[in-house]
Amino acid sequence: MAIRPVEGVPIEKIDGILQEMVSYNNKMSPYYMPRTSVEEVDGKQVLVIWCPVGINRPYSVPENVTAKNGSKEYFYIRSGTSSIIAKGEVLDELRELASRVPFDERGNPDIKVEDISTLLLREYLVKVGSKLANELYERPVSEILEQMDLFVGPSENRMLRNVAAMIFCENPSKFFKRTQVEVVFFPEGRLENPNNIYEAPIITGSVTQIIERTLEYLNRMVVMQTIIKPKNDNHSIKFYTYPYQALEESITNSLYHRDYREWEPVVITVEPKGITIQNVGGPDRSIPAADINRGELLISKRYRNRRLGEYLKELEMTEGRSTGIPTIQNVLKANGSPRAVVVTDEERTFFRITIPCHEAAGNIIADIASKDNRDPKDDPIEFTDRQKVIIEMIIADPFLSAKAISEKMSEKMSEKEGTNERTIERDLAKLKKLGVLTREGGRKEGKWVVNEKYQ
Repeated sequence: MAIRPVEGVPIEKIDGILQEMVSYNNKMSPYYMPRTSVEEVDGKQVLVIWCPVGINRPYSVPENVTAKNGSKEYFYIRSGTSSIIAKGEVLDELRELASRVPFDERGNPDIKVEDISTLLLREYLVKVGSKLANELYERPVSEILEQMDLFVGPSENRMLRNVAAMIFCENPSKFFKRTQVEVVFFPEGRLENPNNIYEAPIITGSVTQIIERTLEYLNRMVVMQTIIKPKNDNHSIKFYTYPYQALEESITNSLYHRDYREWEPVVITVEPKGITIQNVGGPDRSIPAADINRGELLISKRYRNRRLGEYLKELEMTEGRSTGIPTIQNVLKANGSPRAVVVTDEERTFFRITIPCHEAAGNIIADIASKDNRDPKDDPIEFTDRQKVIIEMIIADPFLSAKAISEKMSEKMSEKEGTNERTIERDLAKLKKLGVLTREGGRKEGKWVVNEKYQ
């Protein structure tokens, strides 16, 4: 918690502090160097220190770091509000945990800076209120990614972390096969009539885009409010077929905890009695089987994609405090729905959760297949005047950048508002989402392609 007024650090002392930090870093084994930055808060200079997870962990430090002749080194862990020496089984567990760098933290030589979408990157930076958003087009993207701690490895061989592609690449399936969501409908039930089946269009994009698009689709298709007026009672009973928050928690967790090394999608099965969401990669073995069977609080000691979870938390898409299952059960109870059922296998190869439909809702999916045989993109789109001009410009010159479009548009629409570069970027992102535009090639050498339907 920030303490105001900010006392700050005199600017002339910062170099000395950084040099002193280096001497302490040298006492760690193996050597560890945190990231530092001097920021201005309330007119005062503040030294910010980031301590990202190191790939060479765990680190030992002398018991007395100020002793001149050195002292015995130990590994430390956090216990409540104290740091204690790790011993016995705790030390063994620490070493076992540390030997496995989470998959999303690992470097990937196949991911290039050109694969990162500046639109997605900027959208994220704006949402979290980062000052880097204003620097994105003034500095090389690689520098921005470096400052965000998205590179790993020695200076001779810097690699982007897997999480960079998960969050900021529009096609992460290029690196993690079948990063997608598949929605399947069984109007009569999978066991009752397995031949009556409808498969919805596959949902793709970055991890955050997949979550948002899946929720939008299910909210449109299966989340419906019902109002019942009981006899001899002036009060109406309102409930939903599925509480939106229960679906939100389930789908976000399925993409968060998915094992991206496995070539299997997240599969959502919709039946008359409920929706089942399944992902590969089951709960960590540190979670007791009894807790899973109860379907309540699942507290893990280690996470498969910890960094991905941090991004989702920053974007307010997850709490990141093992509260997902309790939240789902609570909103179902408040809606008058049965409890969700959680299932995994003994080897923990998958995780499956079933969100039951409200018992009074009846069969709501019998006509979904026929209702959804059309693509939402076939619906007529009402373009703004600015978007119409953007499409016309791109048809004439598909190599135009957002900056160039902004400059040309200010000439064409001199009396109109909203022709700055950021506004154009938002319009381009929206037109891409609607399927009007697609991007071919990299940020500098690529070009725009206009869907033939809108030419």
